[in-house]
Amino acid sequence: MAAVESNMLALGTKAPFFQLYDTISKDLISINDLKSDKATVIIFICNHCPYVHHIMKRFLEIANAYIAQGVKFAAISSNDVDNYPQDHPDIMKTIADMCKFSFPYLYDETQSVAKDYQAACTPDLYIFDNAMNLAYRGRFDETRPQSGVEATGVDFKNALEDIVKGAKVQAKQLPSIGCSIKWKK
Repeated sequence: MAAVESNMLALGTKAPFFQLYDTISKDLISINDLKSDKATVIIFICNHCPYVHHIMKRFLEIANAYIAQGVKFAAISSNDVDNYPQDHPDIMKTIADMCKFSFPYLYDETQSVAKDYQAACTPDLYIFDNAMNLAYRGRFDETRPQSGVEATGVDFKNALEDIVKGAKVQAKQLPSIGCSIKWKK
């Protein structure tokens, strides 16, 4: 499992527009549907990544707590399903149902959204403020698979809490690390 760091899209960047198929509801969901007057979280994940598996339980706990406060969340999978069939939209829905996702799990078939967000790995996390400007991008926390340390989400949660309160997010943001997005050839 080769680790790749996130590209760290520039802070203040307006959330790039997208409209993607939600594997859960079967609807098309746009970034406009996800705008919140609190914050909007976009996370690039995939079904088979051990880095995603490592954080998922804690990520879902944090997501559910902040959804109750009006924050919107969406997960996006951009992997090439021809070469990585375990990331197929049908399996995405199965995973979302099994994990009880309370937010859309979107399929980026053309990979254009991953490119627009400069996503490089899974997980790759982005938090946009209420004006849809990027306020945080980076790691969930310092843990890694097989580290023997449970995921806490401390970096992500602290940034999200600051954004929800309208406070300034810590300037030093560290890149996420995970499996590379599986690009089409």
